Amino acid sequence: MIFIYKKIENCIGEICKFLIPIKQEYYKGDGSKIAICTLSSMKLLTEISNDTRLMNNVAIVGRLLSENKGIDKIINYCIANKEIVHLVVCGKDGHGHRAGDSIIALSENGITREGKIIKSKSPYPHLDSPYEDVVIFRDRVTIHNLIEEMDLNRIKSYVDGIIQ
Repeated sequence: MIFIYKKIENCIGEICKFLIPIKQEYYKGDGSKIAICTLSSMKLLTEISNDTRLMNNVAIVGRLLSENKGIDKIINYCIANKEIVHLVVCGKDGHGHRAGDSIIALSENGITREGKIIKSKSPYPHLDSPYEDVVIFRDRVTIHNLIEEMDLNRIKSYVDGIIQ
C-alpha cells in the first residue's frame, strides 16, 4: 500500500510542477547557523530573500510543502551543512499536508523505526531519511515554532534574538 501511495504521490508531484510552477524553492544567504522555512508562504519566502540584512544572517531560506519528501530534504541539507543549528519555521502551514505540524512533531517526538513521524497530524508523515540521520538532526538543530507568523519584522527580530 505504501509503495502505491508513493507512486501516486510522485506522479501528482510531477503534474503539479507543470500546473503550478513555483519560481524558486530556496535562497542561500551569507550566514551559517540559521535556516528559515516559510512553509507554504511563497510571498514571505520572497520578502525574506529580498531583505539583505536578514539574508546576511541566515544560511538558507526555503519553502516546505510536503510532510515527507520536503522534510527529508531539510534533514539532508542540515546533515550536510553541519553549522546549521537553528531552523525557524514560519509562514502559513498548508491545510492538506500540514508540513509545519510534521516538522514540529518530528522535533518533539521523533520517528518510529519505520520512519513515521510520531504524533503528526499530516496525512502521510513517513520519512525516507535513515533513523540515525533523524536522530542527528534532532540532536543538532533547534526548531523554532513561528508557524502562522507572516510579519517580516517579527521574524527579523526573532532571528536577531537567536544571533545574540
